[in-house]
Amino acid sequence: MKIRFHPHALERLAERGATEEEVRAAIELGEKFPAKFERFGFRRNFPYDSQWRGRFYPTKQVEVFAVEESPQDWLVITVITRFF
Repeated sequence: MKIRFHPHALERLAERGATEEEVRAAIELGEKFPAKFERFGFRRNFPYDSQWRGRFYPTKQVEVFAVEESPQDWLVITVITRFF
């Protein structure tokens, strides 16, 4: 499986607290769901047990939105994180 990152997605990784490895795990092992504009979303929860912006959270959810370029090849458009 080939996973490429749009420059926008790479910029968002650091500011939203995700890593490329977490994005890859979300695509390969996470929940897949349809999204707008013929895209797909992938979601996976990770143990976090750390602080993010001054608050402690036990779990981090990484949500990835990507375009399927060819069967099993993905272009990551953006990444969203949720801490809970």
